[in-house]
Amino acid sequence: MEITRVKTKKDLYDFILLPWKIYKNYPNWVPPLINEVKETLDTQKYPFWEHARRELFLARDAKGEVIGRIAGIIDENHNKYHNEKMGFFGFFECVNDHSVAEKLLDAARDYVKSHGMTHFRGPVNPSMNDECALLVEGFDMPPTVMMPYNPPYYIELFEKYGLKKIKDLYAFVKDKAGIPEVVLRLIERYERRENVVIRQIDMRNLKREATYLREVYNDAWADNWGFVPMTEKEMDYTIKKLKPIAEPQLVLFAEVKGKVAGAIASIPDINVILKHLNGRLGIIGVLKFLYYRKKIKKIRSIIGGVKKEFRGSGLFAALYYHTEINGLKLGYKCAELGWNLEDNRQINEFEAAVGARLYKRYRIFEMPV
Repeated sequence: MEITRVKTKKDLYDFILLPWKIYKNYPNWVPPLINEVKETLDTQKYPFWEHARRELFLARDAKGEVIGRIAGIIDENHNKYHNEKMGFFGFFECVNDHSVAEKLLDAARDYVKSHGMTHFRGPVNPSMNDECALLVEGFDMPPTVMMPYNPPYYIELFEKYGLKKIKDLYAFVKDKAGIPEVVLRLIERYERRENVVIRQIDMRNLKREATYLREVYNDAWADNWGFVPMTEKEMDYTIKKLKPIAEPQLVLFAEVKGKVAGAIASIPDINVILKHLNGRLGIIGVLKFLYYRKKIKKIRSIIGGVKKEFRGSGLFAALYYHTEINGLKLGYKCAELGWNLEDNRQINEFEAAVGARLYKRYRIFEMPV
Protein backbone atom coordinates (compact mmCIF):
# COMPACT_ATOMS: atom_id res chain seq x y z
CA MET A 1 0.00 0.00 0.00
CA GLU A 2 1.15 3.53 -0.72
CA ILE A 3 -0.19 7.03 -0.14
CA THR A 4 0.17 9.43 -3.06
CA ARG A 5 -0.85 13.02 -3.69
CA VAL A 6 -3.42 13.79 -6.37
CA LYS A 7 -1.42 15.34 -9.20
CA THR A 8 -3.02 14.34 -12.50
CA LYS A 9 -6.51 14.41 -14.00
CA LYS A 10 -6.53 10.61 -13.69
CA ASP A 11 -5.71 10.88 -9.98
CA LEU A 12 -8.55 13.36 -9.48
CA TYR A 13 -10.97 11.11 -11.36
CA ASP A 14 -9.94 8.17 -9.15
CA PHE A 15 -10.44 10.37 -6.06
CA ILE A 16 -13.94 11.40 -7.12
CA LEU A 17 -15.10 7.91 -8.15
CA LEU A 18 -13.88 5.95 -5.11
CA PRO A 19 -17.25 6.16 -3.26
CA TRP A 20 -18.88 4.01 -5.96
CA LYS A 21 -16.57 1.20 -4.84
CA ILE A 22 -16.96 1.83 -1.09
CA TYR A 23 -20.77 2.00 -1.15
CA LYS A 24 -21.64 -0.71 -3.65
CA ASN A 25 -23.29 -2.75 -0.87
CA TYR A 26 -24.92 0.20 0.92
CA PRO A 27 -28.42 0.71 -0.55
CA ASN A 28 -29.03 3.93 1.41
CA TRP A 29 -26.05 5.73 -0.12
CA VAL A 30 -26.94 8.44 -2.65
CA PRO A 31 -24.38 9.04 -5.43
CA PRO A 32 -23.41 12.71 -5.73
CA LEU A 33 -23.23 14.41 -9.11
CA ILE A 34 -19.68 13.87 -10.36
CA ASN A 35 -19.42 17.33 -11.88
CA GLU A 36 -20.52 18.96 -8.62
CA VAL A 37 -17.86 17.12 -6.61
CA LYS A 38 -15.28 18.08 -9.22
CA GLU A 39 -16.29 21.73 -9.00
CA THR A 40 -16.23 21.70 -5.19
CA LEU A 41 -12.63 20.47 -5.31
CA ASP A 42 -11.65 22.99 -8.00
CA THR A 43 -9.56 25.69 -6.33
CA GLN A 44 -10.27 28.06 -9.24
CA LYS A 45 -14.06 27.70 -9.23
CA TYR A 46 -15.26 27.03 -5.68
CA PRO A 47 -15.28 30.29 -3.66
CA PHE A 48 -14.22 28.59 -0.42
CA TRP A 49 -10.72 28.07 -1.79
CA GLU A 50 -10.16 31.82 -2.07
CA HIS A 51 -9.42 31.75 1.66
CA ALA A 52 -8.40 28.10 2.06
CA ARG A 53 -5.92 25.57 0.73
CA ARG A 54 -5.98 21.82 0.43
CA GLU A 55 -4.03 18.72 -0.55
CA LEU A 56 -5.70 15.55 -1.81
CA PHE A 57 -4.32 12.08 -1.05
CA LEU A 58 -5.04 8.59 -2.38
CA ALA A 59 -4.30 5.18 -0.88
CA ARG A 60 -3.49 2.48 -3.43
CA ASP A 61 -2.98 -1.23 -2.86
CA ALA A 62 -0.18 -3.35 -4.32
CA LYS A 63 -2.09 -3.65 -7.60
CA GLY A 64 -2.55 0.11 -7.89
CA GLU A 65 -6.24 0.01 -7.01
CA VAL A 66 -7.56 2.98 -5.02
CA ILE A 67 -8.70 1.88 -1.55
CA GLY A 68 -8.92 5.22 0.27
CA ARG A 69 -8.87 8.98 -0.06
CA ILE A 70 -8.65 12.09 2.13
CA ALA A 71 -8.12 15.85 1.91
CA GLY A 72 -6.03 17.96 4.24
CA ILE A 73 -7.60 21.42 4.54
CA ILE A 74 -6.57 24.75 6.07
CA ASP A 75 -9.19 27.51 6.23
CA GLU A 76 -7.60 30.88 6.93
CA ASN A 77 -11.01 32.48 7.59
CA HIS A 78 -11.76 29.92 10.30
CA ASN A 79 -8.44 30.48 12.00
CA LYS A 80 -8.77 34.26 11.92
CA TYR A 81 -12.36 34.19 13.18
CA HIS A 82 -11.66 31.78 16.05
CA ASN A 83 -8.04 32.76 16.68
CA GLU A 84 -6.97 29.14 16.24
CA LYS A 85 -4.45 27.10 14.29
CA MET A 86 -6.94 24.47 13.21
CA GLY A 87 -6.25 22.03 10.40
CA PHE A 88 -9.11 20.01 8.92
CA PHE A 89 -9.62 16.79 7.03
CA GLY A 90 -12.46 15.89 4.69
CA PHE A 91 -13.67 13.83 1.74
CA PHE A 92 -12.61 10.74 3.70
CA GLU A 93 -13.49 7.38 2.19
CA CYS A 94 -11.77 4.12 3.01
CA VAL A 95 -12.07 0.36 2.90
CA ASN A 96 -12.58 -1.33 6.26
CA ASP A 97 -8.91 -1.52 7.14
CA HIS A 98 -7.41 0.40 10.05
CA SER A 99 -3.91 0.43 8.54
CA VAL A 100 -5.22 2.20 5.42
CA ALA A 101 -7.23 4.72 7.45
CA GLU A 102 -4.20 5.37 9.66
CA LYS A 103 -1.96 6.15 6.69
CA LEU A 104 -4.56 8.46 5.15
CA LEU A 105 -5.16 10.36 8.37
CA ASP A 106 -1.41 10.59 8.91
CA ALA A 107 -1.01 12.17 5.47
CA ALA A 108 -3.67 14.82 6.09
CA ARG A 109 -2.42 15.44 9.61
CA ASP A 110 1.19 15.83 8.45
CA TYR A 111 0.02 18.25 5.78
CA VAL A 112 -1.70 20.62 8.22
CA LYS A 113 1.17 20.24 10.70
CA SER A 114 3.63 21.32 8.01
CA HIS A 115 1.66 24.57 7.74
CA GLY A 116 1.87 25.31 11.46
CA MET A 117 -1.49 23.97 12.61
CA THR A 118 -1.81 22.66 16.17
CA HIS A 119 -5.14 20.78 15.97
CA PHE A 120 -6.83 18.42 13.54
CA ARG A 121 -10.63 18.37 13.06
CA GLY A 122 -13.12 16.76 10.71
CA PRO A 123 -14.66 15.51 8.61
CA VAL A 124 -15.68 18.62 6.67
CA ASN A 125 -16.26 18.59 2.92
CA PRO A 126 -14.68 21.11 2.77
CA SER A 127 -16.13 23.28 5.59
CA MET A 128 -18.86 23.56 8.22
CA ASN A 129 -20.83 25.59 5.67
CA ASP A 130 -20.85 22.55 3.39
CA GLU A 131 -21.60 18.88 3.95
CA CYS A 132 -19.84 17.95 7.16
CA ALA A 133 -19.54 15.50 10.08
CA LEU A 134 -19.73 11.71 10.34
CA LEU A 135 -23.04 9.91 10.59
CA VAL A 136 -23.08 7.98 13.90
CA GLU A 137 -26.80 7.20 14.31
CA GLY A 138 -29.51 6.71 11.68
CA PHE A 139 -27.89 4.36 9.17
CA ASP A 140 -31.19 2.69 8.30
CA MET A 141 -32.42 5.69 6.30
CA PRO A 142 -30.93 7.44 3.25
CA PRO A 143 -29.43 10.89 3.76
CA THR A 144 -31.37 14.04 2.99
CA VAL A 145 -29.96 16.51 0.46
CA MET A 146 -26.59 18.03 1.44
CA MET A 147 -26.18 15.68 4.43
CA PRO A 148 -23.47 13.01 4.69
CA TYR A 149 -23.74 9.25 4.73
CA ASN A 150 -20.96 6.79 5.57
CA PRO A 151 -20.41 3.17 6.59
CA PRO A 152 -20.75 2.55 10.35
CA TYR A 153 -17.18 1.23 10.52
CA TYR A 154 -15.79 4.74 9.95
CA ILE A 155 -16.58 5.49 13.60
CA GLU A 156 -14.20 2.74 14.76
CA LEU A 157 -11.53 3.79 12.25
CA PHE A 158 -11.56 7.35 13.61
CA GLU A 159 -11.66 6.38 17.28
CA LYS A 160 -8.91 3.77 16.91
CA TYR A 161 -6.72 6.43 15.31
CA GLY A 162 -7.16 8.63 18.39
CA LEU A 163 -9.74 11.12 17.13
CA LYS A 164 -12.26 12.09 19.80
CA LYS A 165 -15.70 13.63 19.70
CA ILE A 166 -15.64 17.41 19.88
CA LYS A 167 -19.27 18.09 18.91
CA ASP A 168 -22.41 16.24 17.81
CA LEU A 169 -24.89 17.61 15.30
CA TYR A 170 -28.59 16.73 15.42
CA ALA A 171 -31.10 16.25 12.63
CA PHE A 172 -34.81 16.28 13.50
CA VAL A 173 -37.64 15.01 11.33
CA LYS A 174 -41.24 16.22 11.35
CA ASP A 175 -43.52 13.81 9.55
CA LYS A 176 -46.86 14.80 11.06
CA ALA A 177 -48.54 18.03 10.07
CA GLY A 178 -49.71 20.55 12.62
CA ILE A 179 -48.34 22.74 15.37
CA PRO A 180 -49.55 22.57 18.99
CA GLU A 181 -52.32 25.10 19.62
CA VAL A 182 -50.42 26.84 22.40
CA VAL A 183 -47.44 27.46 20.09
CA LEU A 184 -49.71 28.61 17.28
CA ARG A 185 -51.44 31.17 19.50
CA LEU A 186 -48.09 32.60 20.57
CA ILE A 187 -47.00 32.93 16.93
CA GLU A 188 -50.22 34.66 15.87
CA ARG A 189 -50.11 37.02 18.85
CA TYR A 190 -46.49 37.94 18.13
CA GLU A 191 -47.13 38.60 14.42
CA ARG A 192 -50.05 40.91 15.21
CA ARG A 193 -48.28 42.78 18.00
CA GLU A 194 -45.04 43.42 16.10
CA ASN A 195 -46.65 43.88 12.69
CA VAL A 196 -44.40 41.16 11.24
CA VAL A 197 -44.41 40.61 7.47
CA ILE A 198 -43.42 37.16 6.20
CA ARG A 199 -42.60 37.18 2.50
CA GLN A 200 -41.10 34.73 0.04
CA ILE A 201 -37.87 35.29 -1.86
CA ASP A 202 -38.03 37.56 -4.90
CA MET A 203 -36.47 35.44 -7.65
CA ARG A 204 -36.15 38.53 -9.88
CA ASN A 205 -33.78 40.17 -7.39
CA LEU A 206 -31.55 37.29 -6.30
CA LYS A 207 -28.47 39.44 -5.79
CA ARG A 208 -30.30 41.60 -3.24
CA GLU A 209 -31.95 38.60 -1.60
CA ALA A 210 -28.60 36.79 -1.32
CA THR A 211 -27.28 39.84 0.54
CA TYR A 212 -30.21 39.71 3.00
CA LEU A 213 -29.80 35.97 3.51
CA ARG A 214 -26.09 36.34 4.16
CA GLU A 215 -26.69 39.19 6.63
CA VAL A 216 -29.15 37.10 8.62
CA TYR A 217 -27.04 33.95 8.50
CA ASN A 218 -23.81 35.63 9.56
CA ASP A 219 -25.53 37.56 12.36
CA ALA A 220 -27.70 34.73 13.69
CA TRP A 221 -24.91 32.12 13.73
CA ALA A 222 -22.05 34.43 14.74
CA ASP A 223 -21.58 32.94 18.23
CA ASN A 224 -22.10 29.28 17.28
CA TRP A 225 -19.34 26.74 17.73
CA GLY A 226 -17.34 26.17 14.54
CA PHE A 227 -19.15 28.90 12.61
CA VAL A 228 -17.31 30.86 9.93
CA PRO A 229 -19.09 33.78 8.20
CA MET A 230 -19.97 33.17 4.58
CA THR A 231 -18.34 35.50 2.11
CA GLU A 232 -20.39 37.31 -0.50
CA LYS A 233 -19.05 35.02 -3.23
CA GLU A 234 -19.85 31.90 -1.19
CA MET A 235 -23.47 32.95 -0.65
CA ASP A 236 -23.89 33.98 -4.30
CA TYR A 237 -22.50 30.60 -5.37
CA THR A 238 -24.87 28.76 -3.02
CA ILE A 239 -27.90 30.67 -4.31
CA LYS A 240 -26.90 30.02 -7.93
CA LYS A 241 -26.39 26.31 -7.22
CA LEU A 242 -29.76 25.89 -5.48
CA LYS A 243 -31.81 28.09 -7.83
CA PRO A 244 -32.79 25.23 -10.23
CA ILE A 245 -34.36 23.22 -7.40
CA ALA A 246 -35.66 26.02 -5.18
CA GLU A 247 -39.33 26.51 -4.32
CA PRO A 248 -39.77 30.28 -3.76
CA GLN A 249 -42.56 29.61 -1.23
CA LEU A 250 -40.02 27.79 0.95
CA VAL A 251 -37.43 30.57 1.10
CA LEU A 252 -38.92 33.12 3.47
CA PHE A 253 -37.86 36.43 4.98
CA ALA A 254 -39.32 38.05 8.09
CA GLU A 255 -39.51 41.83 8.05
CA VAL A 256 -40.06 43.96 11.14
CA LYS A 257 -40.75 47.65 10.55
CA GLY A 258 -39.68 47.23 6.94
CA LYS A 259 -36.29 45.67 7.66
CA VAL A 260 -35.24 42.05 7.20
CA ALA A 261 -34.89 40.52 10.66
CA GLY A 262 -34.85 36.79 9.95
CA ALA A 263 -34.92 34.17 7.23
CA ILE A 264 -35.47 30.47 6.65
CA ALA A 265 -34.58 28.51 3.54
CA SER A 266 -35.79 25.00 2.78
CA ILE A 267 -35.26 22.94 -0.35
CA PRO A 268 -36.83 19.77 -1.77
CA ASP A 269 -34.95 16.59 -0.97
CA ILE A 270 -33.46 16.04 -4.41
CA ASN A 271 -31.61 12.98 -3.14
CA VAL A 272 -34.78 11.19 -4.24
CA ILE A 273 -33.70 12.13 -7.79
CA LEU A 274 -29.94 11.76 -7.38
CA LYS A 275 -30.46 8.17 -6.25
CA HIS A 276 -31.43 7.31 -9.83
CA LEU A 277 -28.82 9.35 -11.72
CA ASN A 278 -25.67 7.48 -10.66
CA GLY A 279 -23.68 10.70 -10.61
CA ARG A 280 -24.41 11.87 -14.14
CA LEU A 281 -26.90 14.38 -15.52
CA GLY A 282 -27.09 13.82 -19.28
CA ILE A 283 -30.18 13.79 -21.48
CA ILE A 284 -31.48 10.65 -19.79
CA GLY A 285 -30.64 12.19 -16.43
CA VAL A 286 -32.71 15.27 -17.18
CA LEU A 287 -35.70 13.08 -18.05
CA LYS A 288 -35.22 11.13 -14.81
CA PHE A 289 -34.93 14.43 -12.94
CA LEU A 290 -38.30 15.60 -14.25
CA TYR A 291 -39.93 12.24 -13.53
CA TYR A 292 -38.64 11.71 -9.98
CA ARG A 293 -39.08 15.32 -8.91
CA LYS A 294 -42.80 14.65 -8.71
CA LYS A 295 -42.09 11.92 -6.17
CA ILE A 296 -40.32 14.17 -3.67
CA LYS A 297 -42.37 14.47 -0.48
CA LYS A 298 -39.68 15.73 1.87
CA ILE A 299 -37.94 19.07 2.34
CA ARG A 300 -34.88 20.05 4.33
CA SER A 301 -34.44 23.36 6.11
CA ILE A 302 -30.83 24.28 5.36
CA ILE A 303 -30.62 27.84 6.73
CA GLY A 304 -32.70 29.43 9.45
CA GLY A 305 -32.26 32.14 12.00
CA VAL A 306 -33.06 35.62 13.21
CA LYS A 307 -30.74 38.50 13.96
CA LYS A 308 -29.49 38.71 17.54
CA GLU A 309 -31.80 41.56 18.54
CA PHE A 310 -34.84 39.37 17.75
CA ARG A 311 -33.78 36.21 19.59
CA GLY A 312 -36.47 34.82 21.86
CA SER A 313 -39.08 37.02 20.22
CA GLY A 314 -41.13 34.40 18.41
CA LEU A 315 -39.86 35.47 14.99
CA PHE A 316 -38.20 32.15 14.18
CA ALA A 317 -41.36 30.30 15.20
CA ALA A 318 -43.33 32.45 12.76
CA LEU A 319 -40.90 31.65 9.95
CA TYR A 320 -41.14 27.94 10.73
CA TYR A 321 -44.95 28.04 10.84
CA HIS A 322 -45.23 29.67 7.41
CA THR A 323 -42.72 27.20 5.99
CA GLU A 324 -44.87 24.28 7.17
CA ILE A 325 -48.06 25.84 5.78
CA ASN A 326 -46.43 26.53 2.40
CA GLY A 327 -44.81 23.12 2.27
CA LEU A 328 -48.13 21.37 2.84
CA LYS A 329 -49.75 23.45 0.10
CA LEU A 330 -46.99 22.36 -2.29
CA GLY A 331 -47.62 18.70 -1.46
CA TYR A 332 -44.69 17.96 0.84
CA LYS A 333 -45.45 15.62 3.75
CA CYS A 334 -42.22 15.60 5.74
CA ALA A 335 -39.38 17.93 6.74
CA GLU A 336 -35.86 17.47 8.04
CA LEU A 337 -34.83 20.24 10.42
CA GLY A 338 -31.15 20.79 10.96
CA TRP A 339 -28.45 20.20 11.41
CA ASN A 340 -28.38 21.72 14.93
CA LEU A 341 -25.54 21.80 17.43
CA GLU A 342 -26.20 19.31 20.23
CA ASP A 343 -25.92 22.07 22.84
CA ASN A 344 -28.16 24.56 21.03
CA ARG A 345 -30.86 24.00 23.60
CA GLN A 346 -33.21 26.71 22.34
CA ILE A 347 -33.59 25.41 18.79
CA ASN A 348 -33.60 21.73 19.82
CA GLU A 349 -36.38 22.32 22.35
CA PHE A 350 -38.36 24.40 19.85
CA GLU A 351 -38.25 21.67 17.21
CA ALA A 352 -39.35 19.07 19.75
CA ALA A 353 -42.18 21.43 20.82
CA VAL A 354 -43.57 21.65 17.28
CA GLY A 355 -43.65 17.86 16.94
CA ALA A 356 -40.29 17.00 15.42
CA ARG A 357 -38.16 14.13 16.73
CA LEU A 358 -34.43 13.57 16.78
CA TYR A 359 -33.71 10.86 14.22
CA LYS A 360 -30.09 11.22 13.12
CA ARG A 361 -26.88 12.14 14.87
CA TYR A 362 -23.61 13.28 13.31
CA ARG A 363 -20.18 13.84 14.87
CA ILE A 364 -17.19 16.12 14.42
CA PHE A 365 -13.89 14.69 15.69
CA GLU A 366 -10.69 16.38 16.81
CA MET A 367 -7.20 15.67 18.13
CA PRO A 368 -3.95 17.55 18.67
CA VAL A 369 -1.56 17.59 15.74
